[in-house]
Amino acid sequence: MSALNANLDCAGAPRRHARRGLAQLLLFAIGASVAFAATQGLGFSRSVTQGTVERYAARFGPDTRTRIVGWQDFVRSVAPVPRAPAGDDAKLLAAVNVFFNHVPFVSDLAHWGVEDYWATPAEMVASDGGDCEDFSIAKYFALKELGVPIARLRITYVKAMRLNQAHMVLAYYAEPNAVPLILDNLEDRVQPASERTDLIPVYSFNDEDLLLAREGQSGAKAGSSLQIRLWRGLLDKLRQELRP
Repeated sequence: MSALNANLDCAGAPRRHARRGLAQLLLFAIGASVAFAATQGLGFSRSVTQGTVERYAARFGPDTRTRIVGWQDFVRSVAPVPRAPAGDDAKLLAAVNVFFNHVPFVSDLAHWGVEDYWATPAEMVASDGGDCEDFSIAKYFALKELGVPIARLRITYVKAMRLNQAHMVLAYYAEPNAVPLILDNLEDRVQPASERTDLIPVYSFNDEDLLLAREGQSGAKAGSSLQIRLWRGLLDKLRQELRP
């Protein structure tokens, strides 16, 4: 099985050119098979322990506690009871998209001191900053926590044509072959992919699998999302957040 290393020059602040071409962004290396790891509960607002809150407060300042409580309160406030019928999640998608889009955009280099870093939702909220991967990941885990089935959600790596750079969004599929709705940190309005002709999909993933985009066709299965090095690292950090 191969290991996918994905590096993004993320859209948020306009840049004229991506530092890397798409060919360099999809690097496959032969590696050992990695068993699927359960992610139930990881990344949820309610899963953040008091110990993690205190550790992040020491790292990011006293306002960390307020920001994390605000995230937890938001999730509770929009939790649908009972669950919406299949394909009727529009209000939920809009609320989640706008909530996280209020977090300031900060590049990985400025925020974390490295070229590419995937923050956990708690890290993003606690540090009050993130880039396109962090927005997409936080929205993915929030919608999972709110009961949206994983099969409807795909974190999607795209080429943003207007900005001529790599970008990441969250795609929501009401049905497997439906035109997805796009949750994007560049747009507060959730839009169908058919209206986002500026985005060219490259690959997408969720907890269950990794798909490579094929023009005019459904994605080609490329294995497990655990082939993505940064995703594996993210899951490791999420497990650490469960520590008391």
